[in-house]
Amino acid sequence: MIQCLLSTVFRGRCGYPSDNKPFLRFSNHLESMKGIHILRSIMPKPFSENFLLRQLFDRESCTYTYLLADVKACEAILIDPVIELAERDANLVKDLGLNLKYAINTHMHADHITGTGKLKKLIPGCQSIISKAAGAKADIYVENKDEIKFGNFKLEVRSTPGHTNGCVSYVDHDQAVVFTGDTLLIRGCGRTDFQEGSPERLYNSVYQQIFSLPDHYTVYPAHDYKGFTASTVGEEKRYNPRLTKGKDEFTTIMNNLNLPYPKKIDESLPANKVCGLQDLPDHLKF
Repeated sequence: MIQCLLSTVFRGRCGYPSDNKPFLRFSNHLESMKGIHILRSIMPKPFSENFLLRQLFDRESCTYTYLLADVKACEAILIDPVIELAERDANLVKDLGLNLKYAINTHMHADHITGTGKLKKLIPGCQSIISKAAGAKADIYVENKDEIKFGNFKLEVRSTPGHTNGCVSYVDHDQAVVFTGDTLLIRGCGRTDFQEGSPERLYNSVYQQIFSLPDHYTVYPAHDYKGFTASTVGEEKRYNPRLTKGKDEFTTIMNNLNLPYPKKIDESLPANKVCGLQDLPDHLKF
């Protein structure tokens, strides 16, 4: 078919009667093949046996919380829990017959209060984890290249500052997934205009620590405001409207977003500095 179409195209170029329909069909065929190649390169792989991932959502702050577990060992972790939904998360862990080993954060959040402190009260034995650079209290502090183990699975800690000084991303290489917090969002990224934010550092973090992963790795962000649930490294490298720019243009874009002041920052930051246990507003005290 391709040889026939090429022959037709060449005849047309040499002056033989020919319309452009075969050429258009050939072009469309090439575009289709290109699309298939892209899809294959970014296609997520199936999870390992006994690995569980549940994506949970907070409507108010548009925060994703992730439950990861080794269902054979019955050990689980929660990433970025929200205080108002800590009981939901604790009940889900109980319903599934799991032991919550860790409640961890990707950074010190400004748009909601973390649920790690409340989860520790609801599930004795659970420990909180946050980056050492975050400047917040936790039972365990992690740094770049550390590992967080649950059952037979583990997460690699990757330092990805830029949105805040203490941002980290968590990578499970066996499952080909990365939990990017606010550093990389689906077709976007976290703001850089408070909490020691830096567009240059965020850009470097994404390219050095996230875009360096294979294209098929699934990206699970801490937030989404448009109804997306996940992406891939390959998709974001191709289609992220900010991070496909050069660093200078990206920096200019980020410095001119003029975003409103986060409405919950004044209550969230003081509480999140102490694992969401102190300085709580009255309606969240427990």
